[in-house]
Amino acid sequence: MISLIQILMLVLDVVWFFVIAHVIMSWLINFQVLNLHQQFVAQIWYGLNRLLEPLYSRIRKILPPMGGIDLAPLVVLLGIIAIRIVVQNNFGYY
Repeated sequence: MISLIQILMLVLDVVWFFVIAHVIMSWLINFQVLNLHQQFVAQIWYGLNRLLEPLYSRIRKILPPMGGIDLAPLVVLLGIIAIRIVVQNNFGYY
């Protein structure tokens, strides 16, 4: 059972990293530090979008429109924190 919890924590850490990378990359693209015409940047950007869009689209259906502000990554990060807290607090029972 401990192995399953450790695998779950690893998956949560990877998703956390992807969301943070996606947010930082979106800022850099919007401030024109990174350019999507560069093939490497475009591949990373579209890869992250393909990985995270299923999570974001479900949350965007629930959230009200915020006038151009996308809060879906914030909700995903808060969800990851909540799951980690629940798993860590119940870890002693296994």
